[in-house]
Amino acid sequence: MIPHHTLTGPEDAPVLALGNALGTTTDLWRDFSLPFRLLRFDHRGHGGSAPVPGPCTIEALATDVVELLDHLGLRQVYYCGVSLGGMVGMWLAAHTDRISRLALVCTTAWYPDKSGWDERISAVRSQGMPAVADAVVSRWFTPAFSPAVVARFRAELLNVDVASYLACAEAIRDVDLRPDLVKIDVPTVVIAAAQDHATPPECARHIADDLPDSELYIVGDAAHLAVVEARRTISVILDDHFGND
Repeated sequence: MIPHHTLTGPEDAPVLALGNALGTTTDLWRDFSLPFRLLRFDHRGHGGSAPVPGPCTIEALATDVVELLDHLGLRQVYYCGVSLGGMVGMWLAAHTDRISRLALVCTTAWYPDKSGWDERISAVRSQGMPAVADAVVSRWFTPAFSPAVVARFRAELLNVDVASYLACAEAIRDVDLRPDLVKIDVPTVVIAAAQDHATPPECARHIADDLPDSELYIVGDAAHLAVVEARRTISVILDDHFGND
């Protein structure tokens, strides 16, 4: 499927594709200003993208991105992904030649303990998104962060198609990209947030340790959606990384 997307910025600039976290939409990048042509897209059943019936995998979500790039006539792009979007980016960089530079933010290659995902999936399946919304959003931001922004992201989470959320959550629970990391031969920056309890900094260290060409950064006052909470710091890192091509 071709995801809902927007492509904005200077037409002669390199294209930077931006992959979202589970339960978020292109609004995740609303305040980003980078000197690239920004390709924002929504995962299945999120934002403007249609739901796709049945289970899905990280490979299937990555294939959606490949179809999008083909649709837009883009041979190669830079790619930055957060959490689920980062998993998609790792798969793309390991299995295709469509990514020339990669940034991975607050993500992991696998979950050794899947019980938390099992509990979340069970709660959503039986009670819907409201059953997990507060707990999920509390991991996205630090307690002192803007209540208005937190409320905006909570509202977006509640609007995600339930079946699509479950399919993506199961894909995350079952992911194991560790064997793929050694296949990634493009320059990569790995960014973690010190207060991220969903994908703690050790997850980023594991990724960076296994990548042949990577740099690791840990930002301070931010949680899982660090691209929102530490936007300026991460913008500088991304501008430096993608501007060095």
